[in-house]
Amino acid sequence: MKNRQKLGVFFTAFTAFQVNVYAATVTGKIAFEGRAPAAETIKMDADASCKLAHPDGAKSEEAVVNSNGTLKNVFVYVKEGVSGKFDAPKESVKFDQHGCQYTPRVLGIQVGQPLEILNSDPTLHNVHSLATKTQQFNLGMPIQGMKLKKTFTAPEIMVKVKCEVHPWMAGYIGVLDHPFFSATGGDGSFSINNLPPGEYVVEAWHEKYGTQTQKVSVAADGDVKELSFQYKAA
Repeated sequence: MKNRQKLGVFFTAFTAFQVNVYAATVTGKIAFEGRAPAAETIKMDADASCKLAHPDGAKSEEAVVNSNGTLKNVFVYVKEGVSGKFDAPKESVKFDQHGCQYTPRVLGIQVGQPLEILNSDPTLHNVHSLATKTQQFNLGMPIQGMKLKKTFTAPEIMVKVKCEVHPWMAGYIGVLDHPFFSATGGDGSFSINNLPPGEYVVEAWHEKYGTQTQKVSVAADGDVKELSFQYKAA
């Protein structure tokens, strides 16, 4: 019996190894050329709790250029070439209202995967989804620590979310029927993992600077391909 259990563990590990070997990765960075735009100061005087959360003032995150010359909050995903069905993860994607701003500002989620919306602020928020492919929701969240869960029923790039109480609050959610997406953070990098071999079109989306696409071909040998997108100052 023990030998069978050991054999089962061996085959499980071997299978996982095979899956990793025959999957590819597309990685890269989103470069920004030119002078970084000046971030607009957000006026939060109408809500004392929001203002207290930012004693040095809050800046708009519409266009954030990182210190290494890359762009933050860019959604990168496989736009064309994916085939097959992919089960939605049961694990929730977190979407927080913190300091009267959405965190993260840009994120991705699969169709049917739970979106956990949290209010970390001691003030009223009203989270309003402006989806066009899925039924919209418009929900008040008056209590600090309050949580809600929602799901999207159809792919959509991108779903804007706003707060009806604080007009400067905006977030963007990329909804896909597959798991091949990423969003850039403080170093401007992205990584799309476990792609089957094939030909793909990869798109980068930014709320201010628009979209760019590139074609990429990945092989069946643990291939790693690097892409470089570059946006320019207006």
